[in-house]
Amino acid sequence: MADAPTGKVTFVGAGPGAADLLTFRAARAIADADVVIWAASLVQAEILEHARVGAEILDSAAMSLEDVVAVYERAVRDGLRVARVHSGDPALWGGTQEQVDRCDDLGLEVEIVPGVSSFSAVAAIAQRELTIPEVAQSVILTRLGGGKTPMPPGEEVREFARHGTTMAVFLSAARSGQLTAELLEGGYPTDTPVIVAYQVTWPEELVLPCTIATLEETVKEHKLWKHTLFLVGPALSASGTRSHLYHPGHFHGFRRADRAARAALRAENAEKSSGRPVAEPAETSGS
Repeated sequence: MADAPTGKVTFVGAGPGAADLLTFRAARAIADADVVIWAASLVQAEILEHARVGAEILDSAAMSLEDVVAVYERAVRDGLRVARVHSGDPALWGGTQEQVDRCDDLGLEVEIVPGVSSFSAVAAIAQRELTIPEVAQSVILTRLGGGKTPMPPGEEVREFARHGTTMAVFLSAARSGQLTAELLEGGYPTDTPVIVAYQVTWPEELVLPCTIATLEETVKEHKLWKHTLFLVGPALSASGTRSHLYHPGHFHGFRRADRAARAALRAENAEKSSGRPVAEPAETSGS
């Protein structure tokens, strides 16, 4: 006698919107599903082209957590495969963990498929690297306090801003004045570059370069209050630096360093560390 089918929930990161940013694994999970629960207001409808004929399609915008868990209970009872499609990446602001916990309680198999986050999509569209050597080597992902979900103590934007590195600020367009004030209070100069991005990868996409000084004005001029992300920091306009990774003086397991370039690179690093000029290294022979 064949074993009864086992239910499974796959949490699918659908990316910032555009259907062609789905991974192959995400598309397969949707195609294999008996039930697809998707966020219609946050993901483009083209992703449903991957769903099989006869699959049950549910819009999560009209569902509470309890409604979704009821589907997971059916999955246990009837051996259904469910694709729970979230925008962006399920690891960020998706309400994913509370669902995974419910699945664990029900004994459901769970898989999570990562997706493209909107902050990396914005950086790609703006053609900017967020970690520029000697300028910014960290990216802080956060949101402004005062929204529906309280922020833990110590996670205020003003506190993160003190690092002066790249920040990606989600879910904050409705309080652009507060965001501006906290960025300045944290120590960013008024001319710090900002990218205001609305509905990235959607047909109505807006990507608006500005500065902290003009952030609030830009948001209000375009009447933005949701589906908007802010990238902030000096890396957004920096140039003229070089990564050591592809420097001829850098070595790794697949490439040997040029000896003269290696000596020059070490002297450059020592000068930067000490703040004092270091004598040019003598010419060396050999490879």
